[in-house]
Amino acid sequence: MGNKTIIAMWSGPRNISTALMRSFENRPDTIVEDEPFYAHYLDKTGYNHPMREEILNSQSTNWNKIAKRLTAEIPQNKDVWYQKHMAQHNLPNCSLDWTQNITNCILIRNPKEVIYSYTKKFELTSAEQIGFPQQLKLFNELKKKQSRPIVIDSKDILINPKGLLSKLCNKINIPFYEEMLFWPKGRRESDGIWAEHWYKNVENSTGFNSYNPKKIELEKKYKQILDECYFIYSELNHYKIKVNHLESVNI
Repeated sequence: MGNKTIIAMWSGPRNISTALMRSFENRPDTIVEDEPFYAHYLDKTGYNHPMREEILNSQSTNWNKIAKRLTAEIPQNKDVWYQKHMAQHNLPNCSLDWTQNITNCILIRNPKEVIYSYTKKFELTSAEQIGFPQQLKLFNELKKKQSRPIVIDSKDILINPKGLLSKLCNKINIPFYEEMLFWPKGRRESDGIWAEHWYKNVENSTGFNSYNPKKIELEKKYKQILDECYFIYSELNHYKIKVNHLESVNI
């Protein structure tokens, strides 16, 4: 592929995945793709997400065809293809072999914060709904094949965007651009059709928000899910890119 780079960024819901997609889209060398397996996920699970029919009509639901396209030539003659993926879209019996041909990154977030945010909008009954088990499965599969994904924590990006993104680009072996730190307001043609329901905050943003820790108390019924996700989070956290939060990064 020469100097061409395909990046799959595997997140879960209620993370900064769309803001990070904005960051990469603002690079001069990059084209982005927004959740290409979403329609497949809805089709196979039957979940009644907002705008379900519109999403199903907007994308292919054929896993193998999508995977083949995502590892083909980068569109619009760009050097970098940034793909925003939701880990929970990786369903059982769907082959992840295609991921060996690209650069994989895993975006993690403290599960307490994820669960707190997620349960404001959806009922949560399993860890699989928020992608933590799927993130660990992908990580372990690729690690066994000597292709360990790069792990980043969303908190670290919010605390020190320039420091973390510089290190991420260095790991991927692509240049860092200052343009990744700020972007113009508004919707993008590259946004999924679901943007009108979910992306209001991102559409009003011009950069990453500052990290704002909250005191969170979860209902007891989520304890088992929290424990399972926190174990996974701790496992992945061990491999994350580390950045000095104390260094001066005024931007």
